[in-house]
Amino acid sequence: MVNRKVGIIGAGAVGATAAYSLSMMGVCKEIVLFDIVEGVAKGKAIDIGQSTHYAKRPTIITAADTSADVRDCDIVVITAGVPRKSDMTREDLLLINAKIIKSVVTDVMTYSPNAIIISVSNPLDVMTYVIHRMTGWSSNRIVGLSGALDGSRMAYQIYQKLGYGAGQTGTLVIGDHGQNMIPLPQKVQVGDVPTTDLLTDEEFAEIVERTKNGGAEIVGHLGTSGYYGPGRAIAHMVEAILNDSKIVVSSSVLLNGEYGYTDVTVGVPVILGKNGVEQIIEMTLDTKTRAKFKTSVESVREGIDILEKNGFFE
Repeated sequence: MVNRKVGIIGAGAVGATAAYSLSMMGVCKEIVLFDIVEGVAKGKAIDIGQSTHYAKRPTIITAADTSADVRDCDIVVITAGVPRKSDMTREDLLLINAKIIKSVVTDVMTYSPNAIIISVSNPLDVMTYVIHRMTGWSSNRIVGLSGALDGSRMAYQIYQKLGYGAGQTGTLVIGDHGQNMIPLPQKVQVGDVPTTDLLTDEEFAEIVERTKNGGAEIVGHLGTSGYYGPGRAIAHMVEAILNDSKIVVSSSVLLNGEYGYTDVTVGVPVILGKNGVEQIIEMTLDTKTRAKFKTSVESVREGIDILEKNGFFE
């Protein structure tokens, strides 16, 4: 990583919060924001840029007038897309966002051909797959935000039960970034203590449900999706890549035989470093978890099949 330059395509609440988090952490030399809505990227770049006066290390924050100005980036974060509206079917949302992603990815390939892409747009696992198909790049260079966010939500729920161990709790969530995600609170530790010594089966069950509905709970209060959690989770992944930290985090990646699946993107533990996905970690799953994982994979494949059926990849 020479430039330590990060492009963020989509300067809405999530993209801007990721930029702000990164600027406060001081891990980038430069962040460039782009948004199709005129003035949004410029205004937020100025606001974030002014906030960096108080950061530990300076970060240059700029706004791109066109997608061609998001160039020579080490990492490109893609948050572009539209939320699902009440009159939209799942198929409608998939096709609209897939077309947006196709346009965005074409520009990334042209202007930042050596970048690692972090996919954030929803439905996340299917959009991550779209990026793989569109680029044809080595699979290690494309990684979807999933377990970094869902895991932090699970850790939050564990803390809500225990009242201690904040920042010391594991974050293991696998499967798709949706209702078929598989939080595994019983597989993590608080400090050095297994949660199985701290929580009951009933508490585990409630943690799983509250984690799966973590985003919906925020929508219920705010009327919109959360952005601090996703923004900080993106920054966590960017930092790991730029610093070659080789951390373990669940992410949506293309499987090539791992866990018995091929040509599908789904959340599993990976090692993140300077090359993006350095390694996919294959855990041993019990029978019950394997069945849940199969359901999760099938839900992602249903989305991919919708795009295939509509000739999207032709």
